[in-house]
Amino acid sequence: MASWAEERVFYHIYPLGLCGAPERNDFMAEPQPRILELEAWLPHIRELGCDALYIGPHFESAAHGYDTVDYFKLDRRLGRNQDLARFCQGARDQGMKIVFDAVFNHVGVEHPFFRDLAQRRQDSPYRDWFVKVDFSDAARGAPGGQGFGYEGWGGHYNLAKLNLENPAVKAHLFAAVASWMDEYGIDGLRLDAADCLDKGFLRELSAFCRSKRADFWLMAELIHGNYSAWLKEGGLDSATNYECWKGLYSSMNDDNLFEIAHSLTRLFGEGGLYRGLNLYSFADNHDVDRVASLLKKRERLFPLYFLLYAMPGSPSLYYGSEWGLEGKKRGGSDAPLRPRLSLDSLRAGGPEPGLKDCLTRLAAMRRALPELRHGAYRQAHVSSSCLAFFRETAEGRVLVAVNASDKEEELVLDGFSPTGAYADPLNGNEGISSHGGRLRLRLFPNWGRVIRAA
Repeated sequence: MASWAEERVFYHIYPLGLCGAPERNDFMAEPQPRILELEAWLPHIRELGCDALYIGPHFESAAHGYDTVDYFKLDRRLGRNQDLARFCQGARDQGMKIVFDAVFNHVGVEHPFFRDLAQRRQDSPYRDWFVKVDFSDAARGAPGGQGFGYEGWGGHYNLAKLNLENPAVKAHLFAAVASWMDEYGIDGLRLDAADCLDKGFLRELSAFCRSKRADFWLMAELIHGNYSAWLKEGGLDSATNYECWKGLYSSMNDDNLFEIAHSLTRLFGEGGLYRGLNLYSFADNHDVDRVASLLKKRERLFPLYFLLYAMPGSPSLYYGSEWGLEGKKRGGSDAPLRPRLSLDSLRAGGPEPGLKDCLTRLAAMRRALPELRHGAYRQAHVSSSCLAFFRETAEGRVLVAVNASDKEEELVLDGFSPTGAYADPLNGNEGISSHGGRLRLRLFPNWGRVIRAA
């Protein structure tokens, strides 16, 4: 279904990292309003052309935010609820839509309901709030070290899986969502570990959110497989496009644009899995190595982001990557992906200072051309280093052509109007010629062009 997200470019912030919060929450310290440091980032985000903010997780947790202990309170390492409300108001004042991270599959074992279960056992009113709770003698040595059995997320027993079929659990989570909508004016949710969420729960969540706001946006974190069932049966709007995330950087590394071309056609071409759906597209995020660390040649950042902004889906930037910041997981830790950053220091000299201006231009291009936001996808040409495709609506079409090589290339395409005049609003008209229905394009190294009828 169509949504406001089709019109937007996202900026993604992991606040506990960017704000330099302590690694662990002691649950005793006075709240520190670190989240207000992010107010200085809002004008920068708008300068980039980003007009949607995905932020989180940021509610009270023990460590990384995905081990929630209170859905109704801002993590004390980031401040108080009024600090979050002030920050969200500032984002709205900049014209941004706001999306919160929603962690509904599990809570941390420090959550008071789970602690009550651990202490009172069979007598706890929360016994049915969690999955596969087992107090039998055989379960005393179960993983997790709690002296009873329960299901953890992905083998992580510090994350206790919630029983989303329990009406009381659903009421608790829906009340949290309502408070986020009312207190902070959010416009959507990114649903963590959505592949673990029951589709019935998702349908109820969707109906609840849309009962409060018809245009509320729900995006699922999904990695493997066909996302269609989760989107259609769960009543969701979008999902993370992990197939194209991998295809973008590996195509650049292998000098093999056939890979990303195959994915784009498979997903969005005629009869494609997600044709007509608007997925959430990204080059990196808080869970995967920064794309500047994945690429063998840093200059490939430019054609990679060109594709990200021109292909189907809503593009997203992860904080700091607009300067080509590097970051790789180390020793199983995600901390290097989620660093504290100084905006002033990056402005003074980031690793790839020209990338920020490039991304600003790409956002302006996307905003100026409705075909890039809404158009259907049709491949026009592919080689090891060049990819060209059309984005088409009922009102018009544009041709996108990307050159991921270190030398200039020429692209020749047939089937154009023999009398057509063509323009490249991003690069000027240099290197475009048309004769007898044949279009010749000069493609600059490590860059792209978007051609439309003048």
